[in-house]
Amino acid sequence: MTTSPYIFLIDNGSLRADSVFALRGLAALLSERVGLKVEPVSLLHSSKVPASELDGVAARVVKPTLRRLIATGARKFVFVPLFLGPSRAITDYLPELIAEARVSAPDLQVVVADTLAGVDVAAPDMRLAEMLADNVRLTMQAAGLSHPRVALVDHGTPAEVVNQVRNAVAGQLAALLQAEVAAVAACSMERREGIEYDFNEPLLERLPQLDGWAAADVIVALFFLLPGRHAGAGGDVAEICDGLIAEHALHSTVRTPLLGEHPRLVDILADRLRAALESSVE
Repeated sequence: MTTSPYIFLIDNGSLRADSVFALRGLAALLSERVGLKVEPVSLLHSSKVPASELDGVAARVVKPTLRRLIATGARKFVFVPLFLGPSRAITDYLPELIAEARVSAPDLQVVVADTLAGVDVAAPDMRLAEMLADNVRLTMQAAGLSHPRVALVDHGTPAEVVNQVRNAVAGQLAALLQAEVAAVAACSMERREGIEYDFNEPLLERLPQLDGWAAADVIVALFFLLPGRHAGAGGDVAEICDGLIAEHALHSTVRTPLLGEHPRLVDILADRLRAALESSVE
């Protein structure tokens, strides 16, 4: 008899409860969409959030969860990455965990679904740009802005392939918005030191140095999925934006909702999960 696989929706993890709750909410929506149980499990960090802040239910991370289930006889797993592109957490760390688990369970069967961008980093899933465009338009309307500049900001990455995804999505977003905005530029919240990471430039804090951006009205299009210390309320992105306003480097900044709040995100996750399940059929 063929047993059904365990399905994990995985993010990188966070030390903030609101991020854990957001992951749980998406897992519940995905479960409802595909008619299968999808469990929210983080790669790292989230197990450190006190259960008292999580309605008494502790967050789980992959390594001990995988070990515990293997000990009960489970051998089939599908991982659905809640990642915009192929970050090293997915390309390096997760395979390490799987290889480690196979030492005690050589018959382990694991399928890792594609990330949200899809397989072609030069032409990411257009739905990401469409979701960003929706968020920009809603934010423009709410703020009463006409022809603002749009800064698509992500965390910044040591993996250039992830940066390529962001830049490609920024190009798609510019094409979608066209005459509705004055300009679209991609930027990073932060970066590592060293010329090998220069592809992350410009940083958000240096955006006013670009031609036409000084003292501009800027909509900050958040290329982030879940709340946390970076993109959440009072997070790093908000702090940088507030600093630019205080320095009169920009006239105004308004941040869009997170991509994790957009209803179409579940459409992409469902597609990724279905494709992974089809590839696992023997």
